[in-house]
Amino acid sequence: MGKNILICDDAAFMRMMIKDILSKNGYNVVGEAENGQKGLEKYNELKPDLVLMDITMPEMDGIAALKAIKAADANAKVIMCSAMGQQAMVIESIQAGAKDFIVKPFQADRVLEAVKKVVG
Repeated sequence: MGKNILICDDAAFMRMMIKDILSKNGYNVVGEAENGQKGLEKYNELKPDLVLMDITMPEMDGIAALKAIKAADANAKVIMCSAMGQQAMVIESIQAGAKDFIVKPFQADRVLEAVKKVVG
């Protein structure tokens, strides 16, 4: 049975790309969110096995959402996604409990490698 994954990214195109990569490889994308606040709500509602979380989003950024999700569920598995050149944010997100980090533009094999490493 495929793992359930929630995708949080403010760009619909990015969500579609990630969903496509995951769906073709046996994962279930159970939800999508366009900002951190919605991502937090969907996490609590859907309890996915993994969240792919963009860092830069409106309303609540990915790091704030990551911290809120980890506060609600210490076992939550979150992989952060971001554009190049955000090293400080990468470090902050790992310290806040992110399991891995994927850089945009996404390479399908890198996305799958990270997901497999975190949820098997």
